[in-house]
Amino acid sequence: MAENTKIEWADHTWNPWIGCTKVGSPCDNCYAEALMDTRYGRVVWGNDGDRVRTSDSTWAQLRKWNRLAGEAGKPAFVFSLSLGDIWDNRVPMSWRREAFMRAAECPNLVMLYLSKRIGNAIGMAMECGGFPPNAALGATFGDQRDYDRDARKLRDAGESLGALFTFGSFEPLLGPVIVDDDAPDWIIVGGESGRNARPMNLDWARSLRDQAGERGRVFNFKQVGGRGADKGGHDLDGQTYFNRPALPQQDKPNG
Repeated sequence: MAENTKIEWADHTWNPWIGCTKVGSPCDNCYAEALMDTRYGRVVWGNDGDRVRTSDSTWAQLRKWNRLAGEAGKPAFVFSLSLGDIWDNRVPMSWRREAFMRAAECPNLVMLYLSKRIGNAIGMAMECGGFPPNAALGATFGDQRDYDRDARKLRDAGESLGALFTFGSFEPLLGPVIVDDDAPDWIIVGGESGRNARPMNLDWARSLRDQAGERGRVFNFKQVGGRGADKGGHDLDGQTYFNRPALPQQDKPNG
């Protein structure tokens, strides 16, 4: 389970900057906008708002977590970003380059870069001097249209950039999805949570679970979703699926 994040498929969440722009239906009830714009006024969301770099202490967290993972002898999964998007074209390229350099210095961490702009990944990574060797590449798929548009882009970008693995966040899952050979290595499924949560049919989640098994992908069920604080619970048909991809090349973190 998570150590320094409420996101069930990671151990830590790292936000080197804050701010984003909504780009599709999965963004409609964006929790980051509600928190950082509406509630705290830290940023102005959208194309008219600036992205805000976080503090030096936040940037220093990666080195601390890297040391702790080395001492524990177990790689730690770090989700970046939950309050922005790694491939956002309004983010200064120098910030992204520095974030990748900081990540590459921390081999005991598995950096998880999830985006709704996966089409920007190859070009922006090349401008930054490449993708960190200890990083995985992910895309968000809310429904079949999202998957059909972006699954091949994710696969191609993962291969081009040498990602550890690819992953898809089917959250909020807004409709049934049929995957194909372009399916990501790690399939993470979850319903939407919060006061305006849109319901997820559990049959959609069951289908992705079964498809993941048939195609040899790793399946993770994050939550049922809903308005309650428990996010609807984490079980699917009485079973918990907090599975993660195997990392044979990182079995022995550096102390």
